Amino acid sequence: MDVPETRELAYFVAVAEELHFGRAAQRLGMAQPPLSRAIARLERRMGVQLLARTSRSVRLTGAGQVFLTESRKALDAVTASVRRAQRAARTDPKLTLAMKPNGDAGLLESILQHYRRDPDAVAIEVIVCGIGEQAPMLRDGRADVAFLTAPYDDLAGFDTEPLLTQDQMAVLPRAHRLAGRAALTLADLAGEPLPRWPGDEADATDGRQPEVRDISQVMQLVALGQVVAVLPESVRRRAWPDVACVPLLDAPPTTVVFAWPERTTSRAVAALIRAGAEAAEVAGAGAVRRGEIGYQDTLT
Repeated sequence: MDVPETRELAYFVAVAEELHFGRAAQRLGMAQPPLSRAIARLERRMGVQLLARTSRSVRLTGAGQVFLTESRKALDAVTASVRRAQRAARTDPKLTLAMKPNGDAGLLESILQHYRRDPDAVAIEVIVCGIGEQAPMLRDGRADVAFLTAPYDDLAGFDTEPLLTQDQMAVLPRAHRLAGRAALTLADLAGEPLPRWPGDEADATDGRQPEVRDISQVMQLVALGQVVAVLPESVRRRAWPDVACVPLLDAPPTTVVFAWPERTTSRAVAALIRAGAEAAEVAGAGAVRRGEIGYQDTLT
């Protein structure tokens, strides 16, 4: 089988994302004719039509959709291999831990305390990134470990260790008609304006969904009466004085997990995962299930 080169994958991804050869060529810093020829050669060698072209449009075929997903993974893997090799060659080793704002459910300080006592510990760099950015940082090698939240984050391709499972609650303006209730259901929130997180599609029937990027922004919008939100119960500690937090009886629980790339063999990463499990146990989280994860087998 004739395996495509990474250069060809990059060409295809640019065209597939832009759905326009001219814009893709500009993005790649090359002329359009050689780009068009390169994609045509790639399709001939693969024996598959990846793009359906007309004089006015370019769209992905079914095979093209699959190839786009796999090409992105392959390019991320190549980039990650370079970054991790560069880090491994450093004389001052360190781990990079990625998290969204408040994404540690209050466990980070305790985790770092446990980690520093481990003989395999190295320096830790904590990067607080935007919502939804942690998994891409793991995939392309910018991070070694990340706090992710199930079921909302994509855990494909990662080993994981559950740290804390939480119920969810409704976050409402204190003057809201439901703010004084002892508990609510999701049905009680029907028709209420909800915030839209990065990557979420806007509800075509509701133009009241402002996009938010962190918990502080959500709290501000709730306090102003512009939205209500459904958030994990750990956010209660950071709630603003003029918002109310009411338990949701039927909202699915969320689980904060440590995630790291599959087949990782770093002893320093293993030490950090152990520290996370220990901190969760001390916190009484009741969500640590080492036997189900097998991280001691994958990280040795």
